Amino acid sequence: MKSILFRSLLAILFIAILSLITLYFRYVRESTLIHELPIRSPPSSKLSSNESWLELFDGVSLKDWKVKIKGEPLGQDLRKTFRVHDKSISINYENYSNWEDSFGHLFYHLSYSHYILKLEYRFIGEQLAEAKDLEWAWRNSGVMIHAQSPENMGIEQKFPVSIEVQLLGAKAHEHRSTGNLCTPGTHVSLGSRLITQHCINSLSSSLPGDQWVALEIEVRGNDIIRHFVNGQFVLQYSSPVLDAWSLDARNISHRNEGKINLIDGYIALQSESHPVQFKNIKVLPLL
Repeated sequence: MKSILFRSLLAILFIAILSLITLYFRYVRESTLIHELPIRSPPSSKLSSNESWLELFDGVSLKDWKVKIKGEPLGQDLRKTFRVHDKSISINYENYSNWEDSFGHLFYHLSYSHYILKLEYRFIGEQLAEAKDLEWAWRNSGVMIHAQSPENMGIEQKFPVSIEVQLLGAKAHEHRSTGNLCTPGTHVSLGSRLITQHCINSLSSSLPGDQWVALEIEVRGNDIIRHFVNGQFVLQYSSPVLDAWSLDARNISHRNEGKINLIDGYIALQSESHPVQFKNIKVLPLL
């Protein structure tokens, strides 16, 4: 009897360890899977000056943007996390007495499929003191593309199901790339290989300090997506799909009659406990 119990406990322990290893490699580990890319100019550099870019941010208000913060209903931002300052969208935590995983996202009100998105961003100041145990969130923000509708997010949902263009700052003499990829509730492919781990590092250089950084994202529906940082081609992937392991993603698939391919979605700016600013946000829809 004791022998059977011992073997059962060993089996349970083995399954638990295997599950933790699987979750680590699938969702936690970050790595550089791309080691070389061809030389490619940002798509905007090949366009004429007559292209009809759409300004998503007017420089003076948050008109046409919707805020969703974990734990708060859509449209509520009692602590004024997202505000306009000096012609930029400024994400601040001056009114926070604690963090409590109050991840936030500011969504543009229209959905896009094929487009070029351009903006500038910079990290400023210090991370919210109450969130400093989240070392990974230091100088960490993101631009979400192909994101689910904010109306469909649960009130306690931390991140929208989306493709995240991860933005990172760096300390002096530290290598920490930006323009990376993270995949809350999604997966992408590199070539013909489905990638299930959560974050993939780009080939960008490190960008310390409070400098403004130019970001350009080329989005081709369910086909190619490319990231450019300060004019440098740093990451490419394709075929974004919903992650069947994610409850939030399964809910979306259920509403979409079982479809898992991501062909369009919303654009959102992320709040993750470190002050950051965005400006000159514009999009060019592609045919």
